[in-house]
Amino acid sequence: MEQTGRVIVALDFDSRRAAEELVERLGDECRFYKIGLELLTAAGPALVEKLVHDGKEVFLDLKLFEIPNSVAAAVRAAGRLGVSMVTVHGMGGTDIMAAAVQAAARDFPRLRVLALTVVTSMTGSDLADIGIGAAPEEQVLRLARLAQRAGCHGVIASPQEAAPLRRLLGPGGLVVTPGVTLPGESPGEHARPGTPQAALAAGASHVVVGRSVTRATDPVAAMRLVSAGPVHP
Repeated sequence: MEQTGRVIVALDFDSRRAAEELVERLGDECRFYKIGLELLTAAGPALVEKLVHDGKEVFLDLKLFEIPNSVAAAVRAAGRLGVSMVTVHGMGGTDIMAAAVQAAARDFPRLRVLALTVVTSMTGSDLADIGIGAAPEEQVLRLARLAQRAGCHGVIASPQEAAPLRRLLGPGGLVVTPGVTLPGESPGEHARPGTPQAALAAGASHVVVGRSVTRATDPVAAMRLVSAGPVHP
């Protein structure tokens, strides 16, 4: 896989104009973008369609957590937009994840369904607050096993879980890691961060980078630093 295809830039903006300005500035340096709830709510699906039309790949980070029929309908809607990846919440359990997978397989076989495990801002004490006694890595692996059995194409987890997830999922499973920052940068709200190079070396198939690129004085130079990680087949 080309290195540029393994770096996903998170368009965490509150307006379409700001997002499009960054995409234009990065040009051919980036071909994969993440759109989450903030930008989707602010700009609507038209931006997703435009990015796809312009030859970009889109990771639509919806974190779906609803009854199975609603999740399946949302996955089909994402598929009609032409996105490459969509997320479902692993905490929703097997039926919800399986409904997402089945909806994609039936109508949009190129759409990859990824299960969110434990968000990168969460610690063991956060899990304990909601009644989960497991440490973050243990909970990540538990949910990854559920996702694998449900047929998900991969999982979302922090860079710190990339290596055990690669061992669990084998060479074909997608391991997408948000929470990456360049060396020396503040991890911000990420409790389990890592550098893009370390995440890729540990077995991540993709890394998601946000402020390191989007808030950089020179986003192109920052993107090149992020992309300078190890290359895997």
